[in-house]
Order: sequence, then structure tokens, then C-alpha cells
Amino acid sequence: MSRILYKYLDIVGAKCMIGNQDLQFTNASQLNDPFDCHPKLIDYSNVPDSIAKDAIHKEWEQEVFENKALNLRNDTWLCSLSKVNDSLLMWSHYCYNHKGVCIGLDIDRVMKSVPPMFGSIYLEPFILEVQYQDIIERPNAYHSAKDMFGYQWRTKAKEWAYEQEVRLVMPEPGPMYAALTPEQAKRSKRNEVMDWKEVHHYMPLKGECFESIYFGVNTDPTEKEKIIQYARKKLNSEIKLYQMRVDDNAFRLKAEVI
Repeated sequence: MSRILYKYLDIVGAKCMIGNQDLQFTNASQLNDPFDCHPKLIDYSNVPDSIAKDAIHKEWEQEVFENKALNLRNDTWLCSLSKVNDSLLMWSHYCYNHKGVCIGLDIDRVMKSVPPMFGSIYLEPFILEVQYQDIIERPNAYHSAKDMFGYQWRTKAKEWAYEQEVRLVMPEPGPMYAALTPEQAKRSKRNEVMDWKEVHHYMPLKGECFESIYFGVNTDPTEKEKIIQYARKKLNSEIKLYQMRVDDNAFRLKAEVI
């Protein structure tokens, strides 16, 4: 796996990430793919006799295990990164038609930045490369040698393969790292009911974690200059900066050093 992983963001999200020097983790149930981390990715129906011998108890045990898988999904937060910085679809979808930026992170330094108690159970996030399947190949929860939790966290449909996703997965992150977005804060002031799974967690990063910044073809020049000045003076003086350009000879992007 590459040492540098990439985060595609719109301009607002990029400024927040750079200015706050953190990495946003989203609850696994709140991702844009409804199949993501879903309990039904795993088959819990074949309860062995060693666990329950009659049909009634097997049905009950199946429900127990499926509920555990559902709770795992609800209690897990993750951050999605990519192995590539030049995906046309990613620049269009996550950077609002190439107006945002793509931030390169040194994953080794990111892991060294994990603060104490970021996780309530585990000391640091798991790093998982997403596996893409043509169909849902549901492993048997009781007889498969596969890591069930890992399978649930890293399996996606083949349609998403262009993202070349790598995930940082954190079960039960520490509540001290949870924070409301500005919009959520407004809703809170209005006493609106909010699902706790909507709340993001933010892992602090050292400036040295930011290896590079790629500006989109349509990034606003004023916003671009603000980010450049801040990144060089306050983030990481050695950060690499690039401008994405349209390749005249193919349907692809190319990065030019700034």
C-alpha cells in the first residue's frame, strides 16, 4: 500500500481540515452507500449445533449475532481515503466539479499522530484496504476463517472500485473527539432532535502529516492563494503543491508543480 493516501474535499471542507489540522471520521451508518458495513454482508443463518440445538434457539441466536453486527456498525466511525489523486469521478463527485482540493497525507505520520484515548477500546484506527465484490459473497459467520468484523468494514460493491479506497476504522472513538459541524450546532441551538450517529469525530494531525495539496481545475484562484499561503507558513513549510490540468491528449488529469 502506498505511503501517501488522498482525501478529496470541497473547498469548505478542505479549509476546515487544513485550518483545524484534523481528520474527520463519519459513522459507518451515515455513508453514501446504504450497503456500507451492513450486517447482511455476513450470513448468520447457519447456527451450529454447538451453539444451539433446536430451531427456536437457533433463530434466537441468529438474531443475537445479527444485532451484534448492527451495533458494531452503529458504534464504528471511519475515514475514507484513496490511493489515487487523479480520479475524474472523485474530482467531480467529492470536489464539486473540480472546484475543491485533494490533500495528500503521509499515512505513517498520521498513525504516529493518533492521540491518547482517541479510541475507547483500541489505541489507534485500523487501516483497511477496501475489497470490491461483483456480488455479495456472504461468508458463514460460524465456519469461515475470515475476519468477520474486517469483512463487514471493508467490503463494497464493484461499482465503487474506481475510488481505490483505504479506510481508517475506529470502533467506539473517544467522546472527547466528537464535535458538531456549524450546521449541527445551529440545529442544537434550536433544540432539534439529532441522531448521535450524525456527529463526526475529529482526529488531530500534526502539520508534517500533510504531504501535498492538489488544486482542482476549477478551484477559485482567491481561495487557492489563501490555502497556499496558510499551508506554507503555518501547516508544513515543506508541503508539495500541485495544480491539476486537463491533459490535451487523453481523458485524464495531470498535476503540475506550483
